[in-house]
Amino acid sequence: MEHSLMSAGTLTGDDVVTRDGDKLGSLKEIMIDMDQGSVAYGVVSRGGLAGIGEKLFAVPWEMFSVDVEEHELVLNIAEEVLDNSPGFDPDNWPSFGEELRSEVHEYYGLAPSRTDQ
Repeated sequence: MEHSLMSAGTLTGDDVVTRDGDKLGSLKEIMIDMDQGSVAYGVVSRGGLAGIGEKLFAVPWEMFSVDVEEHELVLNIAEEVLDNSPGFDPDNWPSFGEELRSEVHEYYGLAPSRTDQ
């Protein structure tokens, strides 16, 4: 595979879209699990204008696929699913502790990350 490694900076700011190509938001940050040495979450920014009214959502990284040619990240979820997921304010980031990790994984129907067990 030609693009098996990419810098986080290459993906940050890219659009996040549904499988149908509808825009969900953009990738604000990539959260690394330092204990596991792997990417844990993509933080999706949605809504707002110039940062006002914006809401952020932590989405488990395994839910994303990357469309390298289109410079987009793809999520196989509907807008409503993202809108109803655990979110947070851009000025009040959570600690990404066990409680949030469990809530996010449970919401998306995924097994807890290894650091949660």
